[in-house]
Amino acid sequence: MTYDKILAERKGKVVYKIGDSVVKLFESEFHPKSDVLNEALNQARVEETGLPIPNLTAVSIIDGKWAITIDYVEGKTLQELMNENPDKIDEYLNMFVDLQLEVHSKRAPLLNKLKDKMNRKISSLQDVDATTRYELHTRLESMPKHTKVCHGDFNPSNIIIDDKGEVHILDWSHATQGNAAADAARTYLIFSLRQPELADKYLKLFCAKSNTAKQYVQQWLPIVAASQLVKGRDDEKEFLMRWIDVVEYD
Repeated sequence: MTYDKILAERKGKVVYKIGDSVVKLFESEFHPKSDVLNEALNQARVEETGLPIPNLTAVSIIDGKWAITIDYVEGKTLQELMNENPDKIDEYLNMFVDLQLEVHSKRAPLLNKLKDKMNRKISSLQDVDATTRYELHTRLESMPKHTKVCHGDFNPSNIIIDDKGEVHILDWSHATQGNAAADAARTYLIFSLRQPELADKYLKLFCAKSNTAKQYVQQWLPIVAASQLVKGRDDEKEFLMRWIDVVEYD
């Protein structure tokens, strides 16, 4: 198959543009069939909520590898627009939070449950001791159970603005149903790692617009940081371990 260009490369996965489509090609060593089919199922279930996301068009085998095909959206990511127009950061951040709240307003009862997924991840951690894992499990179980759609990796790079100014949310591989504050905690950690100057501004804005106490989101931070450790990214490990150790916040 002839590919127009490579859009992204990650461990065990390459994203190509082919005509009017985007094809994600998975290496079975890193992404077993069940993971690929689950990502496609997430995409289909979120589509049914009416959120602005690219349509899933095929799940297939290409060159001996599992592949997911979705519609290609021409445009710029919100991250690119932020980088190009620093004077509009506040405007873009408001748009970003409004879009995240729109995601949280939806329900998809067949999505995996966020708390179940996090419990599995915490149990599998090799980098923290049994006592810490017990404390994380205990804290997670004490958090309220919700059924809101959660993206799981909501950041400006996963939002495309097309030439008509319409937004499209990408990458639903981590989607679950659960507590919106956990989703916000994940976004806060992403900002803290990549754009620390925006992290507190984002959290303040999210809490104001959603009428959520900042302390409530902060209670999720050690749990979310721990659940991200299972990805085994060396460039994030030290950063995430520091958040796991944090108990009290200013």
